[in-house]
Amino acid sequence: MPQGYKRGVGAAQRRKAAGRVQGVTMTADDDHRNVLRHSDQDARIVAREPDTPQTRAPSYRLAFTDTDFLLREELRPVRLQLELLKPEMLMNEAGVESTVVMFGGARIPAPEHAAGAATPTLAALSSYYAEAERFARLMTARSMGTGGREWVICTGGGPGVMEAGNKGAQEAGGTSIGLGIVLPHEQAPNLFVTPALSFNFHYFAIRKMHFLMRARVITVFPGGFGTLDEMFEALTLIQTQRMKRLPFLLFGRAFWERIIDWQGLVDAGTISPGDLDLIRFVETADEAIGIIDGWREPPPPEG
Repeated sequence: MPQGYKRGVGAAQRRKAAGRVQGVTMTADDDHRNVLRHSDQDARIVAREPDTPQTRAPSYRLAFTDTDFLLREELRPVRLQLELLKPEMLMNEAGVESTVVMFGGARIPAPEHAAGAATPTLAALSSYYAEAERFARLMTARSMGTGGREWVICTGGGPGVMEAGNKGAQEAGGTSIGLGIVLPHEQAPNLFVTPALSFNFHYFAIRKMHFLMRARVITVFPGGFGTLDEMFEALTLIQTQRMKRLPFLLFGRAFWERIIDWQGLVDAGTISPGDLDLIRFVETADEAIGIIDGWREPPPPEG
């Protein structure tokens, strides 16, 4: 069985599982759910079977080890379920109970690399790389006071602001999550993501669910289409009361007010004036933490 997976929630169940794999006879007091042969045993047995036209046939492969079968169009519902289930199981096993989500642009450089930025604007935005790194470091220090269960930094696992978040967490001596996605021109996860919490997705929708399922704080740094997509999906869930209100912090007022006419949306009547209360603009890590510390969940709207 791959490292990092457990068959049960406790050490006793895992010891029983290990005994079963090694061929140890089960005793009467074994968990009744474990009396059947486990699938990984059959996978190993099949791998040792004679090489014949029949055993080489695709139809003979065990369904759960048959990658070609799992990648068929008809299996999309199963793949969606697997992408939801795998990170959920591993984060549960790691004890992650709440996260601090950090959205932001992959192209924003660290200050020491600002001179090589593609545009002067990106070079100027490098200050938010530094703030993201500091914010993640301070929040991870808080997380470690909970045994690393609460306030765990969660990024998209890539470069730019995401790298800064994972880097800050590592500098504080804690863990952090990277929710990566397969893209045509993206590289591997940044080297600061905790390896056991580095995930890779095919489906954007499932990835975004994992960003929000444990979120206790959402921070959004300057970014592009991906950052805007993540930000507006989360705002829509909160606006429509499909998600609880929580601190929703946008770093860089000047950037956000230049690219989005927030008041224009209100004036047009496409959002309500109160919808702007869902977000708060901040410039520094200290300002963000001050809002988090003073947060009181607003009462639900009337009606």
